[in-house]
Amino acid sequence: MITLQNKDQKVSIVKGELTSYQVDGYELMHQIGSPGWGHTDTEMFPIIGPTDKAGFRVHVPRGNAIQDQHGLLRDLSYTLDKKEDTKVTYVKEYKAGSVVLNSKFPDKSTAQRLIWPYSFKLKKTLSLSENSLKITFGVSGEKDMPFMIGYHPAFKLRTSKAQIRTSTVSYGLEEIMKAGNRAVEVPHTEELFLEDERVIRIQTKGFGHFMLWSPVENMICVEPITFYPYAVDQAYLQEGFMYLDKKEAKFQLELGLIS
Repeated sequence: MITLQNKDQKVSIVKGELTSYQVDGYELMHQIGSPGWGHTDTEMFPIIGPTDKAGFRVHVPRGNAIQDQHGLLRDLSYTLDKKEDTKVTYVKEYKAGSVVLNSKFPDKSTAQRLIWPYSFKLKKTLSLSENSLKITFGVSGEKDMPFMIGYHPAFKLRTSKAQIRTSTVSYGLEEIMKAGNRAVEVPHTEELFLEDERVIRIQTKGFGHFMLWSPVENMICVEPITFYPYAVDQAYLQEGFMYLDKKEAKFQLELGLIS
């Protein structure tokens, strides 16, 4: 476990996974072992969404990639790159065509091996300022590589009246739970608020959209995404790709407790 601390804020990270973010002792994140989901955060890359109905194939310019739900990045291990008092960086690297064993096989998937025909590196940096936590992702790799990226953090809830609010609309927990695994799309949004016992401001750069998912009343996933995968049939997931056109593409989420 790695711990970052800045004044009344404390963050815990285990093998690159954010497992705790506390402000003056108030825990913002869903805890592993609590009902709902078995993680606190993960990343969705290089695709977002399910692929089972498309035979686990996703069309890319180099042919068909074999991908399970949310891609293969989460089955790679992070390497610690750099550690400071209030900042830490992890890296995952992948070589084009390498076989990755799917952790969802055989209990939740029939796809045993996953393959992506492009090499890439993803850097994840967690940094504590005086009043917020910034999580930044840097994507680098082969020029014109197609990809989607999403971040999948889970937040702890204390009341059944919790809601997500943007500047124009709000979504209640009951509505989000009824959406099931399709999740609720929040398009063209870079800032929203999670209102529960206290209020968390969630701001992003680079992603452009959110989706909201919750299977239980004690947690909610507020996920910044570059593409909402249920906007198209699984056979056409490639419509959601962006293409790497710079040395490093950056995406950021910032969390802060405001009341």
